[in-house]
Amino acid sequence: QVQLVESGGGLVQAGGSLRLSCAASGRTFSSHAMGWFRQAPGKEREFVAAISWSVGSTASYTDSVKGRFTISRDNAKNTVYLQMNSLKPEDTAVYYCAAGSRLRTGNYYSSDFYAYWGQGTQVTVSS
Repeated sequence: QVQLVESGGGLVQAGGSLRLSCAASGRTFSSHAMGWFRQAPGKEREFVAAISWSVGSTASYTDSVKGRFTISRDNAKNTVYLQMNSLKPEDTAVYYCAAGSRLRTGNYYSSDFYAYWGQGTQVTVSS
């Protein structure tokens, strides 16, 4: 059974940093694109970042986090990370990890691309 488990969320002051982790189990995810989404109260779930499965692991980001967030993956640990720096109150949300189907490429920005989802981890940034 495929499972994605996020960790690393918490409360941080504006300007601070957090590193989210997403541990995958049930299969090897080295051939799966991985993504992070977030959902703030009263808002739609939105794309944050994605990383491809191909050699070189190309990363994509939504404009609001470019230069502040970095997505990476450690295939040996079956884990994907989201390093979040210079956090702002508007980054407050539940953050979800997602995985695409094996070897699939496409629109990483769309939640429809992803086949597997974690339960989410809360990130709260105080001003």
